[in-house]
Order: sequence, then C-alpha cells, then structure tokens
Amino acid sequence: MKQLVILSGKGGTGKTSVTAAFAHLAAEGPHPFKTVLADADVDAANLELVLAPQVLSSEDFRGGQIAVIDPDTCEGCGICQQVCRFEAVLESGFTYTVDPIACDGCAACVYQCPEDAIEMVEQVVGQWYRSDSRFGPLLHANLYPGQENSGKLVTLVKQHARLLALDDDRDLVLVDGPPGIGCPVISAVSGADLALIVAEPTVSGVHDMRRALETTRHFGVQSLACVNKADIYPQGSAEIEAYCRESGIEFVGQIPYDISVTEAMVQGEPVTSYRPDSAASLALRQVWETLTGILGGA
Repeated sequence: MKQLVILSGKGGTGKTSVTAAFAHLAAEGPHPFKTVLADADVDAANLELVLAPQVLSSEDFRGGQIAVIDPDTCEGCGICQQVCRFEAVLESGFTYTVDPIACDGCAACVYQCPEDAIEMVEQVVGQWYRSDSRFGPLLHANLYPGQENSGKLVTLVKQHARLLALDDDRDLVLVDGPPGIGCPVISAVSGADLALIVAEPTVSGVHDMRRALETTRHFGVQSLACVNKADIYPQGSAEIEAYCRESGIEFVGQIPYDISVTEAMVQGEPVTSYRPDSAASLALRQVWETLTGILGGA
C-alpha cells in the first residue's frame, strides 16, 4: 500500500481538481488502483464537492480545552480575572464566567483559583467523516471556524484512511493535502511515499512551490512537481521547470489552462471524466501515468 499526497505551496493552484482527476483515473484508468481517498485540507475541505460522496458515519473531533467556572463553588474573589492575560474572564456583579472564544486554554486561572472552582473542559472543534464515493472510500473532515489543532485532525483523517486501506487490502491512499507549509502540511506529508507539488506560474506560485519542496525535502519524502494553468505565463512555467531541474526534482508535466476544468467543477465531476479529450485531461493522464510508474517501483 502506497501513499501519494498532492500539495501546493499556496491555495488556488488547482490541487483539488488534480486530485479528483487522479481519483477518477485510479478507479477507471488503464492501470486501475484500489484507492482510499483522504481530504487532508480540513480547514477548507472541498474534494467532496467534486466526488459527491455519501456520508456513512461521522464522529466528533475534540481538541483543545477552555476554562469553565463552577458558579456554585466560586466565591467571587476575582483572582481568575486578574491572572487571565487574554481578558477571557468576565465579571457581572460578583459572578465570573469565561468567554469561550477569548479563552486560550492556558489554565492559569485553574492553578490560581483558591476554591478549585475552575476546570478545563475539552471542546468539540470539528467533525470527521467516512464516506463512500464513486471512486472509492473517502475520509474527510470539517474543522469549525476559528478552531485550532488542524494538524491533529489531518493526522486522524490520514490514520483512518491508512487503516481502511490495510483492512481492505487496497493499493493506494490518495491524499488531497492542504496548501502552504504549516502543521497541516507536515501532518499530511508524514508517512507519504510520494508527494506531487502542483504549482502555478505566478510570482507567488513559484516562491511558494520552492517552500513546499523544501518542506518535503526536510522530511525525506520523494517529491515531484507539475505546473497547472501553465500557458497563462510561459516564462513562469519555464522558471519552475528550470528550478526543478537544477534542484534534482523530477518535473512531470505542464497542464494547460482549460475552461473545461471549470465546467467540470460546476457539474461536480473530475475533468477527466467530464471531458476526457480536453487538453487538461490529456495532460493529467500523462502526469498520472508517470506517477503510477514511480509508485509501482517505489
């Protein structure tokens, strides 16, 4: 069982569209893979918009704690408010409560309360789902707005995807990773056999692709790169390809800008199934064939 993670240094490069196309090609292409899909972009999961999965089960995700004051035990001394650096303890008369949004979970009030009237309570900060799609099982999640611990939720999604692949004797875990280089990306890369960086030929796209490649290199994950919407700025595409060549990164193809990708998204379909003979679909098939050759020999 192999793990392939699709990354991008920034949002909007077309990473999810590429992942959806690979999900289709893995299931119905000339060299089919039994695949488990995982959407690791838990802050803004959208692979489900293209795959239209049916949710089979959902579970709460708990992460982080906030302080809660027991009004029956509290004596109204106000020490908790004095020690709170985040102004999360609110006073109304001699009654004190904690603003759950302002609370940072540092527990200073818990340690200082002379009456032991405050405790830290774990929060439900999101949900994760196991679904069934037409291209295979999908593990995905939704982190609630403003919540933290997205890296832990990514790890949870990937762990369950990997376990499902092992239990069902599947060939591949295909991960739609988050953008950037932060904790969610590190969690998505962990344990991967291969990472594909989807870049776009813009100034920020080139810069952020380099950072993404430095991240995967740091964690020892074999990485490849491709350019999406390559013909909107040929000079940028050439710069990306030259950087990969100089850095020893295998460059696996250029995907042209193609309006059929947008049309496919509107219809909730991967472009490779919506319009198989489009320019983008043909380029994506070539990239996929390269990836399957590498995964087969990894």
